[in-house]
Amino acid sequence: MPRTTTDTATGPSPAPVGRRERKKAATRRAIADAALRLFLERGYDEVGIREIADAADVSTTTLFKHFPVKEALVFDEDADQETHLLAAVRERPEGRSIPAALREHALTARLVSADGDARFTAFADLVTGTPALRDYAQKMWLRHTTALARVIAEESGLPADDPACTALAHFALEAPRAAYPHDTPREVVDRAFDLLERGWGALARSEA
Repeated sequence: MPRTTTDTATGPSPAPVGRRERKKAATRRAIADAALRLFLERGYDEVGIREIADAADVSTTTLFKHFPVKEALVFDEDADQETHLLAAVRERPEGRSIPAALREHALTARLVSADGDARFTAFADLVTGTPALRDYAQKMWLRHTTALARVIAEESGLPADDPACTALAHFALEAPRAAYPHDTPREVVDRAFDLLERGWGALARSEA
């Protein structure tokens, strides 16, 4: 996935990374960058694993140690995505509702917001135009439902297994997919979150 410079670090500085970890990270980055370049040049279905490994100067065995399936080559920041997702709820400004925080996150998520970034636009077109990548991206994104529901419950003072928290988490993560076939993705996401905001607000009023 194209990397941006908008993410900011919070909390204490991370511990220094050892040489072996740096080498592994550099290898992973080289493989992902080579794969994305080839996919953008020729199309996802037209590029083989062997070609990607050769372009990154690694063996196919090494490639599969970092990326178990071909689709994963396009989405190499899954852990970071969950961290930012949960932080959007935990670190939202005072007075901002949870749906509003998730709306803002969705509108700045990399599969929804291009805003003139040619490299991002090409990446988004690759994903939305390739069924295998589109389906993989959504399945991967929905894996965060449990973690997000837990944080929503914590922030709302509700039981960890409250079905309303799970529902909000699920539909908030589903919302960006509705934007894929539309020319105005921001409007689509806004409409979806308008619905979630009203429903969550009604629940909060009934619980008060």
